[in-house]
Amino acid sequence: MNHTSRFVFVTLLTLPLVGCTTDATIKERTPSFKPLFVSVPSSAPAPVTPASKAEEMIRKALGHLHENSLIALGENMEAARTALSQLKANPADPVALHDYNFAVSRMVGIIKARKLDPWTKPLEVPVGNGTLLLTNKRDPRPMWNPALYNFTPADEFTIGGAYVKEHVIRPGIGAPVVAVGKQLNTEWRTNYLTKKIFYGVTAVVRFQGNRCILSFEDPLEKETVSVDGHTMNLAADFTVPLAVMLASAGPQVPKLERMLFPEKYAETAHLARLEPYNPNKAVVLVIHGLMDSPSTWAPMIINLRSDPEIRRNYQFWFYSYPSGYPYPYSAALLREKLDDVERRYPMHRPMVVIGHSMGGCISRLLITDTGDNLWARIFKKKPAETPLPASSKKLLTGSLIFKHRPEIGRVIFIAAPLKGSEIATISLGRIGSMLIRTPNALLAAGRDTFKIATFHGSELKLKRAPNSIDTLSPKNRFVQSINKIPIAPGIPYHTIQGDRGRGDSPKSSDGVVPYWSSHMDGAQSECIVPSDHSVHQNPRAFDEVARILKLNAETN
Repeated sequence: MNHTSRFVFVTLLTLPLVGCTTDATIKERTPSFKPLFVSVPSSAPAPVTPASKAEEMIRKALGHLHENSLIALGENMEAARTALSQLKANPADPVALHDYNFAVSRMVGIIKARKLDPWTKPLEVPVGNGTLLLTNKRDPRPMWNPALYNFTPADEFTIGGAYVKEHVIRPGIGAPVVAVGKQLNTEWRTNYLTKKIFYGVTAVVRFQGNRCILSFEDPLEKETVSVDGHTMNLAADFTVPLAVMLASAGPQVPKLERMLFPEKYAETAHLARLEPYNPNKAVVLVIHGLMDSPSTWAPMIINLRSDPEIRRNYQFWFYSYPSGYPYPYSAALLREKLDDVERRYPMHRPMVVIGHSMGGCISRLLITDTGDNLWARIFKKKPAETPLPASSKKLLTGSLIFKHRPEIGRVIFIAAPLKGSEIATISLGRIGSMLIRTPNALLAAGRDTFKIATFHGSELKLKRAPNSIDTLSPKNRFVQSINKIPIAPGIPYHTIQGDRGRGDSPKSSDGVVPYWSSHMDGAQSECIVPSDHSVHQNPRAFDEVARILKLNAETN
């Protein structure tokens, strides 16, 4: 079977094992100005206010946008200053706030379109009979140098796609903006970043004499901002930046090919943060499942970020990996990365891990102490007595002998086939398993293992190294053995399952994972939602995760 035939065949074959999603979509546009009308009694006069003057300036600026964008920039700066003077007199004026935000958005848009540079030195901008100096508020953090990014106002994007259906904003002052790194991050691996930065910030301008000072505020760090002596809510858009990331680059990867050809995509095994590191916020680490990618978490992250309590207490990271790997190996790779993270980014609060599907199986291994139990069950000998080549022994030791991660304080399992899924054992699953190209190192370790290991009873018998589908089989020796080892004491865990709305638990299933496999004795809570296997994208699951995170914040 050639590569194309294999690809098409497995696309059809694996549909029952995974949820299908579409990419996020974005289109850039020039937004039109829509004045904000505030209802007043019909008998009341309509006075001319500074806010209405700001509107006139904005309309002039829109007319000059294509003729002379520098003039348009100045008119928007003047409009922002005029609206700001009204806000200083009346911070609750909704019209002035609307006009200010629109004018600031257009300023940022013009800077990008004209490739202007107010970052390295002040930019002289003509206004009326004089000039204003446009400059920026300096930030000592190297990654916050605005010269490193292109800024696009969030209102210039039209977004769509299965993962960005909920458009979450926070009303307030400022223009939500998408910051995109101009260059690829050369040290993205060592700094645990995505290859290119995509981040949501909020532009705010202030005036000092003839200086117009533009700053970019972090809406995940600040709820309010001080402008002209008044503390006001900081505007934010929590959806558009993630939509731009997913549609442009970000963590989106070829999901099916990463399962079929894991060695080819070995470099995509990566742990990354979605926001600047804050040691005082607990990390929420999300782990995707089989034939999936970190983008699958976008709906939940967007929803959770809409909650100020969660924004205040948590930062989101993700683990991405080629899902053709046997999940004990993927867990071993993650443990290595967590060792380095602990050195580079020490955490003051316990981490919360959320795993969906096979990501839940990986999560289970992060909170387990195996000792020599798994090794002895497979080889009937102690590690020191087992005759294996050094390379195979090292690989197998990392996958079979491990301790729980001390930095993890809580785990949420979502639709996790902890005891296996029968889909992996039927003909469809077995054929799919045989089509996965196992990496050479794992093949060698598999050959060395089968020279000395024996199988008994109904255990899954293979003549090669197991891959991801094999390690989801209830007959797999690893699956059977790990479920006999308790989770390390003192680590609370929760389960969320789907029943497709049938209400038939404990006989329920999400269509891929049955209740008997995802249920865990000892869980602090169990929540069953009316969902198929994409439980982690269900609003009821959002609510349950938010509840657990708030509970966790109270106790940590």
